[in-house]
Amino acid sequence: MTAPLVVVGDVLLDIDIVGTSSRLCPDAPVPVVEQAEERPRPGGAGLAALLAAAAGREVVLVTALADDEPGRRLRAMLEKHLEVAAFHLHGRTPCKLRIRSGGQSVARLDAGEGQALDGPVGPRVTDAIAGAGAVLVSDYGRGVARHRAVRSLLGELPASAPVVWDPHPRGEPPVPGVRLLTPNEQEAARLAAAGGADISGFGLSAAGRRGRHLGRAWGIDGVAVTLGAEGALLCDGSGAPFLAPAEPARGDSCGAGDGFAAAAAGALADGAALTAAVTEGVRRASEFVRAGAAAALSAQLAETGSARLVPERGEDAWDVVERTRRAGGTVVATGGCFDLLHAGHVSLLQQARRLGDCLIVCVNSDASVRRRKGPGRPVTPAADRVRVLEALSDVDAAVVFDDDTPEPLLERLRPDVWVKGADYAGAELPEAGTVRAHGGEIVLLPLLEGRSTTRLLSTTQTTKGSAS
Repeated sequence: MTAPLVVVGDVLLDIDIVGTSSRLCPDAPVPVVEQAEERPRPGGAGLAALLAAAAGREVVLVTALADDEPGRRLRAMLEKHLEVAAFHLHGRTPCKLRIRSGGQSVARLDAGEGQALDGPVGPRVTDAIAGAGAVLVSDYGRGVARHRAVRSLLGELPASAPVVWDPHPRGEPPVPGVRLLTPNEQEAARLAAAGGADISGFGLSAAGRRGRHLGRAWGIDGVAVTLGAEGALLCDGSGAPFLAPAEPARGDSCGAGDGFAAAAAGALADGAALTAAVTEGVRRASEFVRAGAAAALSAQLAETGSARLVPERGEDAWDVVERTRRAGGTVVATGGCFDLLHAGHVSLLQQARRLGDCLIVCVNSDASVRRRKGPGRPVTPAADRVRVLEALSDVDAAVVFDDDTPEPLLERLRPDVWVKGADYAGAELPEAGTVRAHGGEIVLLPLLEGRSTTRLLSTTQTTKGSAS
């Protein structure tokens, strides 16, 4: 039986108060949030542990909990998904309350001064750390990572149990033997400066210098500086740093660092090398953001009590549409196979994007393309076609549909403008009724003469035949 991943650190109660806002308060220039709904979730080390458990891993959370109402709420939420080994938290449970409207935070209120002070931790905590297959220390500066007994137990772990340390500027230096340190850019800068290093600048170069400094100062082989949308830079003392780039993922990134650290720790527990662990961490963090991040987790816990956190293809598209409509903008959409992207596609997409404030591309699935084009198509699978399209600056999001026509998708998308090429002039589009039923309009745009995937494939086959 595989030993569990043990997450050690400070737990907070995060609460999102989510509502709508369309007016300002009459006695102050602040928004009025109406129809507010409370969505609580574990934060800090609790979020990291929950994300690891949601990935199907056996997890034990070692933390300090107060016997107050927020502490009891945290324990109840966590114990549905993982084992909790807790000792006493002195003071009130730390709570962070975010007031949100329209996908944005309006204000944040912090309460609770609780700290984990030195003292007995009990046999359950001792056994949990001693039996770990791997450990993630998620330090949020509230004392769990500073606790003498906890640090002593961590220091006694064998080399076969890798330790990942996710630091905090107000937290503690890692114990000896840590395999991977995972600060973000700001944390790396503050930790390096606190250690007396004068490392100025921004970007990859500065991140690399800070990562190497922290590795030398703390005797850690691997330091992965997370860079948000840029991914993570791993400095492992072997020469040039390794960059694990992130997949495009728009939206709230709250909790992405916890997702990265939890996934990297899980990969190391499975025997992965540092580069593979950091790559997996970036992939999972990107998926987490794409799925809606911590705000989506709060909604899931409120609705179902479970933490699914599996991103669905096309969720970015709905986020883009919602943001555009909220701002009073125009939603433009177009569709097609986009099997081999060529200049004709690019021209159409550029023209379409100028018609509104966002462009959503509806992409035929592989099965849908085969039904339309025959068994030899598509040349490029749907996941790759979407990836190429979303890399274009004119495309805000792409979403795959499996039907013969995009009608069911357009029923949900409801674009203000539906764009097709001029080759459809005089034809009655099957989706026309759906588009117009919701107040949308269909626009035909000119095509670049002689550009098509069929022509490209025919030319390639002719060239190959002549060469043979």
